[in-house]
Amino acid sequence: MPEGDTVWQAAKRLHTALAGKPLTRSDLRVPKYATADLTGRTVLDVTARGKHLLTRIEGGLTLHSHLRMDGAWKVYANGRRWTGGPSHQIRVILGTADQTAVGYRLPVLELLRTADEERAVGHLGPDLLGPDWDPERALANVLADPDRTLGEALLDQRNLAGIGNVYKCELCFLLGVSPWLPVGALPAERAAKLPELAKRLLEANRDRPIRMTTGRSGQALFVYGRAPRPCLRCGTSIRLADQGDGSRERPTYWCPHCQPGPAPSPRTHRGSRPLTTN
Repeated sequence: MPEGDTVWQAAKRLHTALAGKPLTRSDLRVPKYATADLTGRTVLDVTARGKHLLTRIEGGLTLHSHLRMDGAWKVYANGRRWTGGPSHQIRVILGTADQTAVGYRLPVLELLRTADEERAVGHLGPDLLGPDWDPERALANVLADPDRTLGEALLDQRNLAGIGNVYKCELCFLLGVSPWLPVGALPAERAAKLPELAKRLLEANRDRPIRMTTGRSGQALFVYGRAPRPCLRCGTSIRLADQGDGSRERPTYWCPHCQPGPAPSPRTHRGSRPLTTN
């Protein structure tokens, strides 16, 4: 599941493969940009901004992509077989003399002027892995709507950029509060810990192939994907329910003993069947 750390890794791989090299192949398989040809232009850099990827190209152009749930960028040495999925799922191909980057299942792909990048990412809050990180501003954003549940506030990329559903669940567990707790009821000492803890988790995982929040070998995550197994701290059965504003529900995992506070309505419970972990 792409979150800020995995998008940062994707940007690093793409930058290593493409930056400083002229494109020998360019194929944007999106109707709006089907005739765009970037061949001959040099890739300047590839940067992550929250969950967004910005590939900056000579001539003042930026290729903006977003992975959402299923998207992926793969890099292959020229001559190697592509294994990221069937060809009809390919949305973009960027090739150099020695490597090729292939974007699969990208729900967002647009070519824009670099000067207009803010149109695509200007709404984002401080980036947990970016140079604009500002913990005070991020916390103020989260706390701005006191009636909103903590889980929903953490997922709102306008508050802080980079947290997805996995980190939402893990952060709420580490803070010892229910994801359904209104942010206005979050104890001050725990609110103060939130920005630093979130940043520490993403920084610790940005270079790891497997995401880990527990520090325990063989037990990567505290709650996400673990229903109905016992909590690693207290042994209580981890629970699973949907959380959202009605437009989009997200599977949310929590320990009712370690995370006291408001519980979801019974209609949102998914029972005890676990989902894919991460």
